[in-house]
Amino acid sequence: AEFPLGKFVCVTGVSGGGKSTLTIETLFKTASMALNGARQTPAPCETIKGLEHLDKVIDIDQRPIGRTPRSNPATYTGAFTPIRDWFAGLPEAKARGYAPGRFSFNVKGGRCEACQGDGLIKIEMHFLPDVYVTCETCKGARYNRETLEIKFRGKSIADVLDMTVEDAREFFKAVPAIRDKMEALHRVGLDYIKVGQQATTLSGGEAQRVKLSKELSKRSTGRTLYILDEPTTGLHFEDVRKLLEVLHELVEQGNTVIVIEHNLDVIKTADWIIDIGPEGGDGGGEIVAVGTPEDVAKEPESHTGHYLAEMLGLAKVAAE
Repeated sequence: AEFPLGKFVCVTGVSGGGKSTLTIETLFKTASMALNGARQTPAPCETIKGLEHLDKVIDIDQRPIGRTPRSNPATYTGAFTPIRDWFAGLPEAKARGYAPGRFSFNVKGGRCEACQGDGLIKIEMHFLPDVYVTCETCKGARYNRETLEIKFRGKSIADVLDMTVEDAREFFKAVPAIRDKMEALHRVGLDYIKVGQQATTLSGGEAQRVKLSKELSKRSTGRTLYILDEPTTGLHFEDVRKLLEVLHELVEQGNTVIVIEHNLDVIKTADWIIDIGPEGGDGGGEIVAVGTPEDVAKEPESHTGHYLAEMLGLAKVAAE
């Protein structure tokens, strides 16, 4: 199989045809061993050529970005460090001798010690799931009174974490380090989430887009390989549209995006399609069609091509 670099590539085919085996088990695992130094056990293959044109490989899935309430979009995208530095640089904070660590809810000093910076207190219920109640001392603000007295334009650090991405983007428009991270979240359509929203409350599609925004906010080398396994599962059509915009933007920067997908709205926008099949299980594992969406649509053996032809408005070859 040939994956053209610098393109938006879709791997299609019926379930059980061998898409994930080729893309995740073989390509991703071998590439991550070679480029990222990861310890993986890839599926056996003869050779993979062309890895010298890439500098890293990234797998973006719908897994949660963090399993604890301490993880949030600000900490994941790296926006929390410049926010803390900004508050530590304010005249009032300097006068009190507060360092950036004072504004972290993960270390002692500025956090509320009653809930240890969680904003919640866990009550363990025997034989029942744990119950979380808002901390009585800080009322969910996570910080102690002294830390909350430091304000920038009338807002404390707890107020900033409670802002939506849209508000924070406007609020910090004079601070590029923070604004750029918020801008990236805005570009993937996450204007409505809170900057400090607990990662455990984000849906799979939201977590995936937070990961994409982190990639967007990095300086692009134009030599990254992104692999996504059925990224549109469970997403609304509008979310799919935003996701596609972001993926095509990554490709325009020179990167390569490989997507395993069943959604025809995604497949028809691909630069290159690799259709695997023709059937699932023992009847699969072969490359049925390869090329642009129009090429694949003309292939009579391909199930994907049959539906693509209808979508692209081409005459059905199989019916003739």
